[in-house]
Amino acid sequence: MPEPKTKAAPGHRIVTRDELNRLLWGAADILRGTVDAGDFKNHILALMFLKRLSDVFKERRGDIIDEWVRAGKTREEAEKIAEDPDEYTSGSYYLPEGARWDDLMAVGENRAEAIDKALHAIEEHNAQYLEGVLAGVRFNDERRFGDVQTMDAMMQRLLTHFGSIPLGSRNLAEPDVLGNAYEYLIERFAEGSGKKGGEFYTPRMVVRLIVQLLKPAEGMRIHDPTCGSGGMLIECGHYVVDHGGDPRNITLTGQEKNYGTWSIAKLNMLLHNFPDTDIRAGDTIGRPRFETAGVLDVFDRVIANPPFSLKEWHGVTPKEGKDGKPGKVDSKEVQEKFKADPFHRFTRGVPPTTKGDTAFLQHMVEVAGDHGMVGVVMPHGVLFRGGSEAKVRKALLEEDLFEAVIGLPEKLFFGTGIPASVLILNKNKPKERQGKVLFIDASPDGLYHEGKNRNYLRQEDLLRITAVFNSWNADGLAEESVASAADATADSWLAAIDAHEARQLAAAEGQPEEIADRIRDEATRGRTELDEARRQVGYWLGGLTREGTEGPAMQRMPLKKFATVATLAEIAEENDYNLNISRYVDSSEPPPRLDVQAELVKLRELEQLRNEAEQRMNRLLEEVGYVV
Repeated sequence: MPEPKTKAAPGHRIVTRDELNRLLWGAADILRGTVDAGDFKNHILALMFLKRLSDVFKERRGDIIDEWVRAGKTREEAEKIAEDPDEYTSGSYYLPEGARWDDLMAVGENRAEAIDKALHAIEEHNAQYLEGVLAGVRFNDERRFGDVQTMDAMMQRLLTHFGSIPLGSRNLAEPDVLGNAYEYLIERFAEGSGKKGGEFYTPRMVVRLIVQLLKPAEGMRIHDPTCGSGGMLIECGHYVVDHGGDPRNITLTGQEKNYGTWSIAKLNMLLHNFPDTDIRAGDTIGRPRFETAGVLDVFDRVIANPPFSLKEWHGVTPKEGKDGKPGKVDSKEVQEKFKADPFHRFTRGVPPTTKGDTAFLQHMVEVAGDHGMVGVVMPHGVLFRGGSEAKVRKALLEEDLFEAVIGLPEKLFFGTGIPASVLILNKNKPKERQGKVLFIDASPDGLYHEGKNRNYLRQEDLLRITAVFNSWNADGLAEESVASAADATADSWLAAIDAHEARQLAAAEGQPEEIADRIRDEATRGRTELDEARRQVGYWLGGLTREGTEGPAMQRMPLKKFATVATLAEIAEENDYNLNISRYVDSSEPPPRLDVQAELVKLRELEQLRNEAEQRMNRLLEEVGYVV
């Protein structure tokens, strides 16, 4: 039978984005103090997903029963048909009896065990999308949640809390509110996880910046070799959709070493309606999972935020040191291992044993196709460190792969306050950019929002960087070209907002009008923010203040202090292949040039005033009897 459009029944509770975020984060308060935030995130996210599946199943089951009753079946017959898993298609999953939320709420004891069984049963009945995702999250664990009685009481509180949150499609204020809520939870968990937070989450605006520069398109194969919770792949998918592409005609793939984070990524892709994304678990450097017959698969866009300066990137066990403590890693062993890499990824140089940055960078370059692009977050040390990293950097420059080097502000990322850089490499650089590299310093004050604990990129900051990147050519950079590119980029973002609003309204058809109103309000806010970003970039280019008034006198306009284009000859001959941004972009305002003639006039005037004062003083002294 054809699946009807979802209709909203009178009295359905509508949950807004802010309310849903608050309710979902409230579940973390139940566990806080029992386990570490970085540890319980998988449990909270798994319960959220279970409640979502159950509520959607309940909606769909009710629709199936009503359809067959209208078709002439008795209610008993219709309920029997509603237990057929084949009836659950197009975004809904079949939940077997015992695994539904109402069943769990009826459990009187051993609730943790019941939750584990429910997750395992749901995964088993929906293995195509959920294999290995839910069953790995274990609630029945006394070491984590305490003794049986304590654990049972906690599970009851969790079930009751989530039971009060309606997560059916008819309850959500916007069609994509649940995916956004999931991202919100992941970000909050990253904030509470200290250094570990950065291992599975990259700030959204940093992700969006890289995607804007890579411009993924329909028909492309897109890969993230250290995908974390999947945010970069999701942003690539959204970019394609917002630019009129069919999400069914893109290939999203990723690899993640941490098994718990891998399962989060899988759920994240499902909640954002990218069910066919291929996320595989494993160590990208030690065992790349995307290969065919010993040859690495290649992609059109490769995007990543690898762990900064990872010490254990090589997988070589340290030698035993004194008193049985681990000693140093044998660098010779690491060299021999990766010189013999079966995928030939390290022909440019084997990274140092204590820093894996160039290992990930070289892997990304190797899996980018002949016309592929790479967008990656790296610590600044990659730009200037010596040794084998310098050798790798030199080789990549001599192959003319670097297209842009962008310095970001400090304190953008979870778990580290150091500033990072974004590297854009291109195996198909436009002719006018060949033999040149764009350098951008987006780190000075005023080019980002300074927060209390972390800093943030604003929409205007993304627009400024993207416009400069889009406009540079063989002649370098010009204010007029950047201004034109900023307008064109802002227009494309505006079209994306309009397209997103249209899709949301179509998805909300048949639901209460207040949902459509919220969608329109959200789009209006987006347009207003974009107008302000466009205005601020225009002010910046003109050397004006944020209010649009005349700023302090400058010898160099802001663009000159923000970006420059350097030739490979300049990089090689004058800077010995060093890519440290400060060598190319001077973001400071030079001291004003001294007008010697004018200063001499001022000096003579001051000397004259001094002489006149001295004469007056002498006259006064003579009047009181002192001889001068």
